[in-house]
This record gives sequence, C-alpha cells and structure tokens, in this order.
Amino acid sequence: MKVCISTMGNSGMEEALCQHFGRAPSFTVVDLETGTVQVLTNTSEHMGGSGLPVDQLKDQGFQVMIVGGLGPRAVQNFAGQGVEVFIGATGTVKDAIKDWREGLLKEASSDNACKEHRH
Repeated sequence: MKVCISTMGNSGMEEALCQHFGRAPSFTVVDLETGTVQVLTNTSEHMGGSGLPVDQLKDQGFQVMIVGGLGPRAVQNFAGQGVEVFIGATGTVKDAIKDWREGLLKEASSDNACKEHRH
C-alpha cells in the first residue's frame, strides 16, 4: 500500500508536513510494503504551474492521502478517485504515518474540510 503526504521539501521520511495540501511545496509518496520513498514537486496552479494538485497526483498509485488540512473540493476529488484522506497530521512524514496507523487522524469529509480554502 502507498500513502502520500503533503510536505515542505524533499527530505523523505524526516521531512516536515505542510499544513495546507494545495500549497504544499512537495508530496512524499511512501510504499509501506517496500519502504520506497518518492518526492514529487507540486507543479499545480497553486504553486504557479497548471492544473490542480489532486490531478497532478492521480497517477501515483497511492490509496491514502495524509494532510494537515485541505479544502472541500480536494476532499471531493480524492473521493472520486477512491483515495482515502486523513486530516490532522503534524510533525514529519514518519510521525504522520505512525499517527495514521494508530488511528489518531480523522477521515476527511466536507464537514471537516477547511472552508476558508474553498476555491
């Protein structure tokens, strides 16, 4: 199984999380079975590029997205792709995966999405 985490840079498992999914400078994809770590630069329109971050990530093969927070449109778009999203993550990639495995993160929904990030 692969998980993706919104991150601040490219330091792999020790990288700090970015608290807002769409504005994350990078996304770290971790294959929990092989331990492989891949860092992707956010090239979406939120970072001066084109397209939405959800669309940029859709072919990466992960089943779970772990974030601090994200807007309702991202929640809806991930749901349409069959990706489970969990919010409330803090610390590093390693911390976020540990918290997710221990059931400490909330599943994202339209009710707990960041309303101020609607765009």
